[in-house]
Amino acid sequence: MNIQRVPFDHPDAVRLNDQVQAEYHLRYGDGGDATALDAAHFEPPKGVYLIAYDEDGRAVATGGWRSQDANGEGHEDGDAELKRMFVIDAMRGRGLARRMLAALEDDARAAGRVRMVLETGTKQPEAIALYASSGYEPCVKFGYYREYESSRCYAKPL
Repeated sequence: MNIQRVPFDHPDAVRLNDQVQAEYHLRYGDGGDATALDAAHFEPPKGVYLIAYDEDGRAVATGGWRSQDANGEGHEDGDAELKRMFVIDAMRGRGLARRMLAALEDDARAAGRVRMVLETGTKQPEAIALYASSGYEPCVKFGYYREYESSRCYAKPL
């Protein structure tokens, strides 16, 4: 797997984001994640967006993090918020999400972030299992979906 840093508005990132939004809609029936995201959120050193390419140059996995500090939505100073973790169907079960997660954690740590946080939902049990097995623990809910019963928030010190 070849992991490359790309802008959030890169054509491959846009295509994969459309796919993950469609999957969120299938699972939750709400049109996808309504969290406001902007390409500037993922510009180093305040964040990064990564795409994994297979040996044929096909974009197969994605993920990013963006800086967050203490705010009214429950974040803490030094947070790196994980966003848009996704692996295409044909490539699932091969450890790509775990490798992408490790690359994002390393990048956030190098940028001086002290804690990785993420929000997922009860209809994504495979995501919850990945994060739990990677050392993430439940934390105070934050972000756009913090009032939703189906929302689950996790954190891991970097």
